Amino acid sequence: MSNEIVANRYAVALFELAKEQNQLDQIESELLVVKEVFSTNKELIDVLNHPKVTNETKKSIVKEAFAGLTQQVVNTLLLLVDRHRSNIVTDVVNYFVQHANEVRGTEDAIVYSVRPLTEAELTSISTSFAKKIGKVSLRLENVVDKGLIGGVKLRIGNRIYDGSVSGKLERIERQLVANRL
Repeated sequence: MSNEIVANRYAVALFELAKEQNQLDQIESELLVVKEVFSTNKELIDVLNHPKVTNETKKSIVKEAFAGLTQQVVNTLLLLVDRHRSNIVTDVVNYFVQHANEVRGTEDAIVYSVRPLTEAELTSISTSFAKKIGKVSLRLENVVDKGLIGGVKLRIGNRIYDGSVSGKLERIERQLVANRL
């Protein structure tokens, strides 16, 4: 069975449990912390995947590292370690967030701008683009990109809405080159 299918099954199980116990937001925020730890800490991944480290040692490391999290999240991590699936933790988190977003009617997006945007600007972008894609709202992450010259570029999933000055200049350049041929 592929890792994506397995990761989705774990995510669905944890998602249903979180929904049943009205802890969706809390578990999602904890899972995002877990994802950050697994994404940035290569040593942890190496230890959890090392064949000579016993399962009990791996589980005690996970218990100690994530002691402040809810029991549901810790138990899921321990189950993944026990079943030698610690390599799919980030996929489980991604699928969990995807299911949570579907229930809320939200979508994660990245907005690129020349300067940090204010809360009012982010709210305005979220409201207008959420309607375009049929969602209630967008959860935006603002990334400063000085190469845009001006305007904003929005990435929602695999779609990009480019309203930046540099993007417009590139489109004009392509149009001029195409007309010259």
